[in-house]
Amino acid sequence: MTPLVIRHTTSYRYSSPVRLGGHRLLLRPRVGHDLRITSSSLEIDPTPAKITWSRDVHNNSVASVTFTDTPTDHLTLRSEVQVEHYDIKPLDFIVEDRAVNYPFVLDPAERIDLTPYLTPVFNADQKVVGEWAKQFAPTGQTVETYALLDRLNRTIADTFTYAAREEPGVQRPAKTLAKQSGSCRDFATLMIEACRYLGLPARFVSGYASTEDIPAAMGATHAWTEVFLPGAGWKGFDSTGGVVTGPKHIAVAVGRDPETLPPVAGGFASEDPNVTSTLEVDVSVTSNGGSN
Repeated sequence: MTPLVIRHTTSYRYSSPVRLGGHRLLLRPRVGHDLRITSSSLEIDPTPAKITWSRDVHNNSVASVTFTDTPTDHLTLRSEVQVEHYDIKPLDFIVEDRAVNYPFVLDPAERIDLTPYLTPVFNADQKVVGEWAKQFAPTGQTVETYALLDRLNRTIADTFTYAAREEPGVQRPAKTLAKQSGSCRDFATLMIEACRYLGLPARFVSGYASTEDIPAAMGATHAWTEVFLPGAGWKGFDSTGGVVTGPKHIAVAVGRDPETLPPVAGGFASEDPNVTSTLEVDVSVTSNGGSN
């Protein structure tokens, strides 16, 4: 068991007072047999009128926040969550015999449930992504499914250049391939679209990672891919570090489309047409009281 503390602060500053609209927060980790939350706190300044917790279609924990009409020149959200991580052997899983080698066939019931995760988001990029993905599964050849995914994951990590981007959203997979660079969310998006081209169900994961293993995660949220393998379930692949996810990765939200999973989303209104805003994000993941 690995005890971890995640501290996440998001701060907005506005050049003139604004009225805050509703905000949607994805900050609470996904609990399960592999992860347990031992304590959590969420502080918001200015004090919201109401916070409502719910589960979305992917079973993500969502906080919907509403505010009063009182103008403000700032918004600060501080989340601290302590967790216990029990997935200490990420490679200790068994794939059903039918899926050990690729290509394999999903059974009809699986395919119905997994269709959203087999459907590409960036349809216009499928040709380019497909030409790149074919190298990992040559037509007419049988390869071990895990070996295929591991090679795909490591190729992105080892041959592409990590570049932090401040722009919202993700980079198109074709652009990531052309530039041979991108952020963690860009790498995850490329991995997902390549898996879907190959007929492997894949989804986007937003969360946190210990920076001792994934330096790119320092001071920010992180992103990776989960691929569904019959018998093993959803297995995580981090294309920024080229590793299978384990006790140093904390999943917060999953979804089909990476554009739908920002940790903080919301808006504001102002009588000043020239109002501007600045954003600062600070994230730390600590273990046993020490910084990673």
